[in-house]
Amino acid sequence: MDLTGRVAIVTGSGRGLGLAYAEALAAAGASVVVNDVDQSVVDEATARIGGNTVGVAAAVGDTESAEKLVNAAVEAFGRLDVLITNAGILRDRVLWKMTDDDFDAVVKVHLRGTFTCARAAAIRMREQATGGRIILIGSPAGQRGNFGQTNYAAAKAGIAAMARTWALELARNEITVNAVIPIAATEMTKTIPAFGPVIEEAERTGTPYPAWLRHDEGLGTVEDVTGLITFLASDASKGITGQAIGVGGDKLALWSHPAEKSVAYTEGGWSADAIEAAWDFEQETYGIPAPKK
Repeated sequence: MDLTGRVAIVTGSGRGLGLAYAEALAAAGASVVVNDVDQSVVDEATARIGGNTVGVAAAVGDTESAEKLVNAAVEAFGRLDVLITNAGILRDRVLWKMTDDDFDAVVKVHLRGTFTCARAAAIRMREQATGGRIILIGSPAGQRGNFGQTNYAAAKAGIAAMARTWALELARNEITVNAVIPIAATEMTKTIPAFGPVIEEAERTGTPYPAWLRHDEGLGTVEDVTGLITFLASDASKGITGQAIGVGGDKLALWSHPAEKSVAYTEGGWSADAIEAAWDFEQETYGIPAPKK
C-alpha cells in the first residue's frame, strides 16, 4: 500500500507497538512525526526509522503537547493527513487500592491525550479541506473490562466512544475515525501467565508463536498489527469510519457496538417488583476471556 506524500503523527512511537506503526507507515512512503516523552528514545527511534521522520519529545495529554505535534508535522512536511493516538501508560491496581493519582495519570495520557491530539489534528485537517485519517488505539480491556484496570479500561472504553462520535462530526470533512483494538506481544502481555513464557521463548529462540496463540487467541508480534494501521491510513479505507477493529496474530475482527440485546415492556412503566417478576434476560459476559490453552 502506497502512502507516498502522506504525513502522519504517531504518539507514543518510541517503542513497542507505536514504533512498529511508525516504521510501517514510513516503509509505505509516509513522512512521520515520532513521539515519546523521552528525548533519547525519540532520537533512537527516528534514527532507526530513517527516511522522512522528525521527532518530538512531549508528554501527551496537554493541549500544548498536541499542538506541538501538529505544528511539527506542518513545519517539517507542510501538512497533516494521519493521526495515530497510541501513547499510554499503566497504573494497574484493584479498585480498593487505586489512588487518585493512579487513576488521573492513566486517564490524562490515554483519554485526554487522545482528545487533545485528535482535536488539534481535526482543526488542521479541516483547514486543509483534503480529508484525513484519525486512528485511535483502543484495547480489549476497554471493550470488555479487565481485572485491576479500572483506569485503563475506562479510558479505552471512552476512546471507542469518541471514535464513533468523531466519525459523525467529521464525516462531512471526509475525515475517517476508527478505533483499533490490537493484541500483540508487548511488555504488558508478557505479564499474563499463559502468554509470558511462550513469548519469552519465541524471543529467545526465534521460533514462531504456536498456532493456538496466533489463531485461537489472536496474539502475535507487533508487526502483525501494522497492516491494519497502514490500510486505515490509506485511500483504500475511505469508506470505513466509526468502527472498532481488532487485529492480532492471524486474526482480524470487527467489534460490535453496544446495542439493546433483550427488551421487555409493561404498560405504565416498571416498578421494582415488576422487574423482579419479569427478569429472565440472558446476561452479557464480562472481562477478557481466559486463554484456552
